[in-house]
Amino acid sequence: MKISLLDYRRLLSFLLTALVLSFPLTAFAEYDPEKPELLTEDQITATSFILIEQESGNIILQRDAELKMYPASTTKIMTVLLGILANESLSETVTVSYNGSKDGVLTQLDPDSSYLGLKEGEQLLLKDLLYGTIIRSGNDAAIAVAEHTCGSEAAFVQLMNETARRFGMTKTHFVNAHGLHHEDHYTTALDLATLAQQAMANPTFADIVRVPSYNMPQTNMQRERTITTGHRIMQETRHGEPNSYYYEYATGIKSGTTDAAGYCYVGSATKDGVKLISVVLNAADQYAVYRDTKRLLEYGFSQYTNITLTELYMENPLKVYTTGYDMSDSNLGELELSATPVNPNKTVEISGTYDEIEQLKTNLRNLVLVQYTRELKAPISAGEVIGTMTYVKDSGEAVVYNLLATRSIQARQNRPPTLSDIIAATENDPNPFPPLTAEIVLIVLSPLLIAVALILIIRAFVKSYKRHYARLPKNKNRYVK
Repeated sequence: MKISLLDYRRLLSFLLTALVLSFPLTAFAEYDPEKPELLTEDQITATSFILIEQESGNIILQRDAELKMYPASTTKIMTVLLGILANESLSETVTVSYNGSKDGVLTQLDPDSSYLGLKEGEQLLLKDLLYGTIIRSGNDAAIAVAEHTCGSEAAFVQLMNETARRFGMTKTHFVNAHGLHHEDHYTTALDLATLAQQAMANPTFADIVRVPSYNMPQTNMQRERTITTGHRIMQETRHGEPNSYYYEYATGIKSGTTDAAGYCYVGSATKDGVKLISVVLNAADQYAVYRDTKRLLEYGFSQYTNITLTELYMENPLKVYTTGYDMSDSNLGELELSATPVNPNKTVEISGTYDEIEQLKTNLRNLVLVQYTRELKAPISAGEVIGTMTYVKDSGEAVVYNLLATRSIQARQNRPPTLSDIIAATENDPNPFPPLTAEIVLIVLSPLLIAVALILIIRAFVKSYKRHYARLPKNKNRYVK
């Protein structure tokens, strides 16, 4: 059977149509920065990535997050964190050894290694070393921190691995303090996100990683100088020109690259109270690593929102019903309560997806403890404390809010006084003695009057008795022997 050219064309058209339809539409979709919520996995170039909400650690998006990867200089997150936690003060003076010097690193480790430029015998503050480790990714600075903290880099590495296990980083193993490649120096995107979450909870660490530049003071061997980060995502301008990779909400943290690890970045950002952490490992190139990071963070912000406990409470405020209110009250004693933190410096902010926040609005009573501190009875004044609302954070810290009356409620005017009213009126009366009235005189004299009346009655009875027996005749003629 002969097949015509037209049949061949029809068959080819059918096959092409079937091939196109077999691919998901998202494979051909380009990333739209105006609609970050439409991000798909194929628009992220990294081999492994993860995005989490910083406070809770909830995973928002991930791909192969538990795949064994090499961390490169993102290792220095652990180095700097331990430099903060394991030393008494950041003002301690560090004396640089040969191993921790630029010459030692370039000679013994890698001639292409990144360095701060330390010299053997140089003395500087631990704080300056930590900034140099993060901002300039100085491998010499990382070794100097390790040796100062534990006496040797080997002992420091042992502390790094112990800390990783304590943090729950079950698929991480460190061999050095700087991140230069070693087959047994590995981690995962999930473990790095866990480490970053722990690190960003430390205020000192968060302050160090958020700055793009730092003024290094003069030392005994070098003059004062300014070091600048190489993180394009943290640079608003580059070489005097606007930087398209800059992300205004970025708050750190650390980049890293080796031939084996590829281009990596552990990032953090804060927007409208929402805090996110992203990890990108082995991105397509040195620019894709920042594009991937920005896309992940923007997606997270499109999914998450932040709300204070006060704002959440006011979406569904408590309403109580009072007693003893005046009948002219249009709300028939119903009272809405507002919430204000007892300590303005101690408040609660909650981050979650929009659906989670909507659920919290209706289930807030399950998160807090409400206690009333006074009887729900009129009169009540606007702004008066009616009770308290206590919220316990994940850390165990209790934050207390006052529940306040939003309006005044008058007491019923024609009601009889209650015992509490009488006691209150008595306690507030400046005259300890009641006013002298006819009623009070009568009450005071009534016992005396009763006594007098009884005496008079008894006397009258006695007289009557005597008169009665006085009229009886006496028997004068009868004698008894």
